[in-house]
Amino acid sequence: MTPAPPGSRSGNRATAERWAAILADLGYAPSVVEELRAQPCDLLIALHARRSAPSVERYRAARPGAPLIIACTGTDLYRDLPAGDAAAERSIHSADRLVVLHPLALEALPDALRPRTRVIVQSVRLPPDLTADPVRPRPGHRRFRIVIAAHLREIKDPLRAAHAARLLPADSAIEIVHLGRALDPALGEEAERLAAGSSRYQWIGEVAPRDALEMMAVSHALVITSLAEGAPNVLSEALALRLPVIASDIPGCTGILGPDHPALFPAGDTRALARLLHRVETDAVLYQKLRERSESLSALVRPEREKAAWRRLLAELGFTS
Repeated sequence: MTPAPPGSRSGNRATAERWAAILADLGYAPSVVEELRAQPCDLLIALHARRSAPSVERYRAARPGAPLIIACTGTDLYRDLPAGDAAAERSIHSADRLVVLHPLALEALPDALRPRTRVIVQSVRLPPDLTADPVRPRPGHRRFRIVIAAHLREIKDPLRAAHAARLLPADSAIEIVHLGRALDPALGEEAERLAAGSSRYQWIGEVAPRDALEMMAVSHALVITSLAEGAPNVLSEALALRLPVIASDIPGCTGILGPDHPALFPAGDTRALARLLHRVETDAVLYQKLRERSESLSALVRPEREKAAWRRLLAELGFTS
């Protein structure tokens, strides 16, 4: 169950549909729904503790002994639970198991809940004709393309890189291509203004998932500027493609990349991001380290790894296919 409707390209919908495919492959009969009312089911997996709370309560009332898994989103971990949201707290405490998407997320949960929490890193299945680690132009090429794949909403801090681009030296070859829909109209207007006034920044808008992967595959690096994240799908996609990653220093990124990742910047710091972008563009040693880091982490996002994690979790709850 996910609050994101069919056709949505939000991270929660993508996660729910990927998990449904994994469950089907394991021999189960999954359905993806926005809320649970009278639909019969033997197991409920709910994304988003607060927004799923009414359905979770109905499920517990109708089937008090049936297993319940709550998948904690970034909103749960870094906004609702710290704020003491009662609905989110009821949901997580009623769950038989919690799922989080990176190891550092455990630190955001109450100590008592950590033993029943499992980390399942999101995987990526690349289209068969899309080559992982394609041949990219080397640093020093006439254009150094940075891609952003983030919808325009405040928590993503989506225009931070556009502002940082204005601080780059005149001789920088960086161009920033931004993919994502304007969920906040005001941010969309600002993106249009920034793109009109810059030769370095383009806002493309929302594109199909395949097109986003193709753009990433021919870029030099991905930048993630979020202020908070559960664990962005786009990070897993970058690792599957062995694409170098520049990221804000938040648990949702460092939980996957590691706290020693060579290209982290303080969230919201425009000048720090501008300096880092220029370093990644001009420092061949740093750029190679980033390539090697993405390659070394690519095994984390293999589909068979995520599938095995779900098989183990379901077995813990008495489900065997």
